[in-house]
Amino acid sequence: MKHWFYLPLSGFLLIGCMNEQPHYRPIPPKPVVEPQTPVIKPEKPKKIYRLKEVQDNNFNPEYMYPETSGRIRKVSRNTSAEDAASAIKATETVSRDECISMIGQEKFDKYTRMLGGESGAIKRCAMLRSMK
Repeated sequence: MKHWFYLPLSGFLLIGCMNEQPHYRPIPPKPVVEPQTPVIKPEKPKKIYRLKEVQDNNFNPEYMYPETSGRIRKVSRNTSAEDAASAIKATETVSRDECISMIGQEKFDKYTRMLGGESGAIKRCAMLRSMK
C-alpha cells in the first residue's frame, strides 16, 4: 500500500515538470565603456590684441623683385705674393723680447706651453702683430 501512494505522487511530479519548457534569458552584452578624454578649453588671453590696418599702397615690384643682369661674382680669397712676403717678413722681425713686451711674460709662457715651444709663441706674436 505504501507503493500506491508514492506512484501517483511521482507521476504528478513528472507530468508537471514535463509540461514546462525551459526559459533561457539571454545575457545582455556588457556595455563597452570608452575612455573619455577630458575636454580642454583654451584659456582666455591675458591681453586683448587689436589688429592694425595694413597700408599696402607702397608696393613696388621693381624694388621687391629686381632683375639681376649677369652672374653674381664670387670673391676669390687668394693671397697675393706681396701679402705672403709681408707675413713671412713679420715672423722674421719679431724677436723674443719684442714678443714678451707686446703680450707680457705670463701670456708668453702660456703660449709656449700650449704651442710646444718658444717658436710657437713667437709665431703667435707675429700673427697678433700682423692683425694690428
